[in-house]
Amino acid sequence: MSIRTTIVAAALISGLAATFPALASASPRPAPSSSWSASWISAMQPPGSDSPGFYHQTIRQVVRVSTGASRLRIRLSNQYGVSPLRVTRATVGRTRDGASIQPGSLRELTFRGVRSTIIRAGGLGASDPIGLFAGPLEHLTITLYLAGSTGPATLHGDGLTTTYLADGDHSSDVGGTAFTGATSHSFFYLAGVDVIGRRGTVVAFGDSLTNGHNSTVGADRRYSDALAERLVRTGRPVVNAGISGNLLLSELPCFGEKGLTRFRRDALDQPGAGTVIVAEGVNDIWDSEGDFGCGTTERITAADLIRGHRSLICAGHARGVRLVGGTMTPFKADYIPAADFERAEAIRVQVNNWILTSGEYDAVVDFAKAVADPADPQALNPLYNSGDSLHPNDAGYRAMAAAVDLASL
Repeated sequence: MSIRTTIVAAALISGLAATFPALASASPRPAPSSSWSASWISAMQPPGSDSPGFYHQTIRQVVRVSTGASRLRIRLSNQYGVSPLRVTRATVGRTRDGASIQPGSLRELTFRGVRSTIIRAGGLGASDPIGLFAGPLEHLTITLYLAGSTGPATLHGDGLTTTYLADGDHSSDVGGTAFTGATSHSFFYLAGVDVIGRRGTVVAFGDSLTNGHNSTVGADRRYSDALAERLVRTGRPVVNAGISGNLLLSELPCFGEKGLTRFRRDALDQPGAGTVIVAEGVNDIWDSEGDFGCGTTERITAADLIRGHRSLICAGHARGVRLVGGTMTPFKADYIPAADFERAEAIRVQVNNWILTSGEYDAVVDFAKAVADPADPQALNPLYNSGDSLHPNDAGYRAMAAAVDLASL
């Protein structure tokens, strides 16, 4: 059994849960302005075969914005749709608990002045600005009523939250009693929540360790959540563009488009993006070891991964975005054959050394050191091990966030 088994299993579980119906000099930090900035995002993925979509149903999704605002908008994605997506009605309100909304906070969203919108296949749509006060780190509930048949749904698996479903139109319900249908841990169509007047959004970009796999569901315990809490006094947003199982250099259908492809869309194109923290490569090392249900890739070398990181750095600097390189965390485990581990560990060490010493990233964060076992740096600290010897627990993700030098952002 290889380490990749845990990654694939996580992605497959996420897909099953979605059954109801992607070398330049350092750049200056952006100055504050009145334009839009992302305060919450979700990196979209293609639907699985078990995600046929929705018909005459209402989806209610809960997110935590990283900064406060008095005006906001939502962005919807039909990136992987095979036909236009018709959103009949959409609302937003401040979350009360579960699927219920705080009385008096529900707002109907419009799109170019009307309450419905059609988003072409492969497209992205944004609502009109709406006046709604939201405090820093507050939860908002976005509700979409889809009157027609959507076809397979663009989604984000392993969302680590609860998404609710109801038959019929319940987009204006303040209570949650109608949402007695299936629930999911995936986000559907919801790509972002933007606010006005905040700049320099920090984008956490990577795989399952960025996405927060094995952190407590519904508790906002990803490392990006803890980083947002550290930055809350500054007003800088922090958003999460992680996808569990994602690879930097190659693409497998369960794990979204490869990092090289999706980097512009999921990181650089985010409104107000000022800094991107990059943490990818573990899955590239392991996905050549065998097919555990989602295919295999060619074996890679440390040089291959370094070239991939350099591509991200060049793309980011061309857009005036600051790039912070994160080291790959340790993954030593009893279930990994010794020869496989030695090969993988050699690549991890070489790439981590390059990240830390090359000077090609504008700054670095040593995630590996933050969560490593002091007695065995090749393994996770037992205090931070979620149980699979790869993903941190809640405390481990907090340790990752604590390792980030805020001045480097």
